[in-house]
Amino acid sequence: MIERLKKIKEKYEELTNELIDPKVLADMSAWQKKSKEQADLAPIVEKFNEYEKIEKDMQDAEEMLKIETDHEMQEMLHEEYYSDKNKLKSIEEELKILLLPKDENDEGNVIVEIRAGVGGDEAGIFAGDLFRMYSMFADRNGFSVEVLDEDSGENGVIKQINFMVSGKGAYAKFKYESGVHRVQRIPVTESSGRIHTSTATVAVLPEAKNIQIDINEKDLQIDYYRSGGAGGQHVNKTESAIRITHLPTGIIVQCQDERSQGKNREKAMSWLKSKLYDYYQSQEDSAYAEKRKIQVGNGDRCEKIRTYNYPQSRITDHRINMTIYSLEDFMNGNIGEMVQALTIADQQAKLAQIEE
Repeated sequence: MIERLKKIKEKYEELTNELIDPKVLADMSAWQKKSKEQADLAPIVEKFNEYEKIEKDMQDAEEMLKIETDHEMQEMLHEEYYSDKNKLKSIEEELKILLLPKDENDEGNVIVEIRAGVGGDEAGIFAGDLFRMYSMFADRNGFSVEVLDEDSGENGVIKQINFMVSGKGAYAKFKYESGVHRVQRIPVTESSGRIHTSTATVAVLPEAKNIQIDINEKDLQIDYYRSGGAGGQHVNKTESAIRITHLPTGIIVQCQDERSQGKNREKAMSWLKSKLYDYYQSQEDSAYAEKRKIQVGNGDRCEKIRTYNYPQSRITDHRINMTIYSLEDFMNGNIGEMVQALTIADQQAKLAQIEE
């Protein structure tokens, strides 16, 4: 690991010099590429510099111990040495995590699909609650939320809703939310006070902005129709909504958020690319299957990942056996603690996989 870190540091210093080279400065595209590469390496180099400094302090302490005769000074040097030794172990673990392969989608935007599951209207209300929770979480992180398509009913019931979360690092914050979310509570329509169990399914897809997916127009069935829901007279008169069916896979996307037919088509095509990317990734060889195994859960939208128990005010994530007793706060978008725990669990699983 140390040799690898030394090479990374050399590369970082090489890039630093190249960024002030007049030839590179004259080529903005090349400069931006090298600047991004340098920025990606910076956290590793910074942590490695810290590692080397502490290692040097330990070596100095060892040398001093060989010649120091004062008892109190020896005790102080011993204390500093073992304190630095513990710090070094901690930094080693941080460096291992920093060296893990990066998910190429982490820094990008994300498309989230929420569908009501088992439980009738209560499942639809819960789907709406999840959308509100994710919207508030996105706002806490400085992301923007844009609804792509929605099928809703009365009294806050959402049959399904699909939305884009935009902002640097959005996918990294949402990628562990895929799966079945289960709620246990007394529905507002329940007169006998009985607790019901309902579900909603969440799917998380990286935006296909930088994903190369070839789509043959002959494989698409495109239908235009009038938007539903709120929107006044425009909704009733203009066929601006679009539904695209990818015939080889049967994947369907639809978008009615924009007044412009062209803009809805652009959004729908981007969404279709994301879904096809996810579909083809899941169909790939065993190398991809092995990659999925070391993630937290398998991301399968049939997998029950979390339970929201209202009577006990608790949220339990079944993948990492973590329970938080602050449901109201959690549903108001304060899910960062859970996201952080899932991220750490994923990193630890990947480290264990590498070390086997």
